[in-house]
Amino acid sequence: MQSYFSINLEKGEKESYAFVMDINLEYYKIFYYVGKLKSITLAAEELSISQPAVSQAIKQLENTLGSALFVRTSRGVRFTAEGEVLYSYIKRGYETIRFGEKKFLELLDLEEGELCIGASDMTLQFYLLEHLEKFHEKYPKIRVTVKNAPTPKTLKMLQEGVIDFGVVSTPISKRMDLKFQKVRDIQDIFVVGKKFQKYSGKQMSYQELERLPLICLEGVTSTRAYVEKFLKEQGVSLRPEFELATSAMLIQFAVKGFGVASVVEDFALEALEKGEIFCLQFDRVIPKRHFCIVTDEKIPISAAAKRFLELL
Repeated sequence: MQSYFSINLEKGEKESYAFVMDINLEYYKIFYYVGKLKSITLAAEELSISQPAVSQAIKQLENTLGSALFVRTSRGVRFTAEGEVLYSYIKRGYETIRFGEKKFLELLDLEEGELCIGASDMTLQFYLLEHLEKFHEKYPKIRVTVKNAPTPKTLKMLQEGVIDFGVVSTPISKRMDLKFQKVRDIQDIFVVGKKFQKYSGKQMSYQELERLPLICLEGVTSTRAYVEKFLKEQGVSLRPEFELATSAMLIQFAVKGFGVASVVEDFALEALEKGEIFCLQFDRVIPKRHFCIVTDEKIPISAAAKRFLELL
């Protein structure tokens, strides 16, 4: 431990001096317990060391500091004036360290902590939600935050350290510093309402979509990017008449007969089972995509995030 002080010389110059005290921090720990318990015997019992070891540590500390810290009495010890001042600081510091260790262990044991995940509406609803429910039941004191955003924004939040990890849907531009793990398949489909009953059971070519009103997600999403890329490979240009904010709205518009909705099958299952909509059949099935867990290997994740990923 080094202590520094400065003095002002007569000419206004400032010169710094330093004196070095090599004090074993264990001595301060022993000093703390002797001062707290007012007894060398009790301190030795608390620390599971011998009384001579405690006495020697206090003596070494007093010799190094150059002042007596305790006065020995028949009932134990009491502070000297200097010892009482030192104790007021050592107590504060040592108990802060112990509190820090306690909070650290609570984080490791998941008695406290925070988990922040990035996910789109789709990955949250059809993959993440059921796992979050199980995690919360097991670790109810962990505060969970879900940043709801499409895949591109989720990846950006991950690299900025805003989230612990993301659950995204492909396609994704692979990056060397990000790790992707596939966890579930998803299927893109085109659905219509009863207004388009004449197409039921008919095998179609994707070129026929150019003559039908299309309903798609608005903005930059992995779902729209994937479908557009696939259709382009089939020589079809996607020109939607309606662009909507959510997949749930796409289904509603399809049920009302506004046109052909491009959706992930999971969103359409309930309406399909009710017979409100049906799938268009094409001469080629769109290849399946995936949900992926994505982490940034450069950024250490919290104990809560690590445990949640183990559950996944």
